[in-house]
Amino acid sequence: MEDFLLDEGLTLIRSFEAGARTTMMHHMMGGSLPIETLVEETAKGERIAYISIITEDGTVVASKGNHDLLSDIALTRKILETREPVTAMVNEKGKKPVFEVAAIFQSLPAEQSPMMRMMGGRNWGSSSPVTKMLEEGRAVIHLGLCTEEFLKAREQDFRHSLFMGGLLFLLGIAGFYFLFLYQGMRVTRTTLANMKLYTRNIIESMPDGLVTFDFRKRVTECNPKALEFTAMDTATIKGMRMEELFPDWAVETLEKQNGTPTFIHTFTNKDGREVPVEISGSSLYDEENNNMGTVFLLRDLRKIRAMEEQLNRSHRLAALGRMAAGIAHEIRNPLGTLRGFAQYFGAKADDEASREYSSLMIGEVDRLNESISSLLQFSRPRAPELVRLNPAKLLEKMCKLLEYDLTKNNITLRKDYSCTADIEADGDLLLQVLLNLLKNAINASSSGEIVTLSCENDERKIYITVADNGSGMSRNEQEQMFDPFFTTRKTGTGLGLTVSHQIVEQHYGAFKVDTELGRGTSITIILPIDQNEK
Repeated sequence: MEDFLLDEGLTLIRSFEAGARTTMMHHMMGGSLPIETLVEETAKGERIAYISIITEDGTVVASKGNHDLLSDIALTRKILETREPVTAMVNEKGKKPVFEVAAIFQSLPAEQSPMMRMMGGRNWGSSSPVTKMLEEGRAVIHLGLCTEEFLKAREQDFRHSLFMGGLLFLLGIAGFYFLFLYQGMRVTRTTLANMKLYTRNIIESMPDGLVTFDFRKRVTECNPKALEFTAMDTATIKGMRMEELFPDWAVETLEKQNGTPTFIHTFTNKDGREVPVEISGSSLYDEENNNMGTVFLLRDLRKIRAMEEQLNRSHRLAALGRMAAGIAHEIRNPLGTLRGFAQYFGAKADDEASREYSSLMIGEVDRLNESISSLLQFSRPRAPELVRLNPAKLLEKMCKLLEYDLTKNNITLRKDYSCTADIEADGDLLLQVLLNLLKNAINASSSGEIVTLSCENDERKIYITVADNGSGMSRNEQEQMFDPFFTTRKTGTGLGLTVSHQIVEQHYGAFKVDTELGRGTSITIILPIDQNEK
């Protein structure tokens, strides 16, 4: 604005000088001095606030407009000294700001034209001191230009700047707010993702099965354990209706039991085996107490039922043991007497038939005595005498004891000893168990078949396995194999596996049986290496 007004002011001053020269020449040729009229007419312009011409002695040659001449006189002397134009913004109280341009005013040019030199220069015509000072450039013109339009434009720019600044400020705040929201959204999304992953890991690692249904009673989610029970894949089970998954359970029970039913259902897994499962359900509700569906927990009952069967077997064995102890004491003593009489009459017999009957009686008494001895072992088992022993050496000893039976039945014994740790056990009792298992494997195998004896261990336990390719066992036989007096052999007592089970329990071990009818049997004895870490 200042540069524009300065150029405009200097242009007006040069135009004013040109007009003044013309009028001064007219005056020197005899006319009157019309500079005052020129000042007055020029000051009528809308952009001009005032015009004043002041000589170096402070004489006001011409002035038009409302302004302070005293300040103009002081400024005049300064300009005459520096010979340079001066600009200033004049802000008088109660008046609008004026941009003032002050410069040296010279009515005649510094170099006279040829025409004026022919006319005698400045010395022709009448000339006053004021005129001389104007001709010689010893006067200053003060030109005040109105700045109202510029001030309005500046106010508009200022308001526009305030508006843009406010808008940018709001945009900045909005940007920071949305950045905060985005950061919060990212944190929330990350938290939700982590929570989802955490929940998914918990559900997938649950030891029980989990199945969720929506409000339409269709499957929405299930964990891997539930898939093991149902023998289905995820694509098959998702979307299945509740009555399709549990066909033997009335869905109406869910409403009758307030959404928390508990029932037993039997699935068939991918191996074709039945899996009894206890199922407990609970309804799901949202914040407005609207039903979202139902979640079911599926608990495998196989281990629980196995423990119940083992507990029942223990109770039966305990009762049978008490009874067997009494019977054994009552029978064993008469057996000795009967055996003695049979030997006596056999020795006295004259004919071969009597001696044969006597020998048969002695054999039957011995067999009965063996059963009584087993009953006594079952009813009053002796405490194991634990020592450190090498399992491989114990197995070799057993093989030597049954070498005759293997050869007699044309059975090949395959050995696979990979165990390296010594175990803490009673060698005699453990040998009795192994002998029973290997005898059963030989009796279950046909001539020319193979019986496998293997041994391996990990850090805490040892695994001794006797496997054959014989007749195998049915489901019913497998459930009763450790029961007293249960046997599939005509000459068996049915106490061998019962006593063996008792001895293994005394060693804090367990049996693992894998059998299939017509394909053989594999029985593994699992024993702790150290009895203190049982």
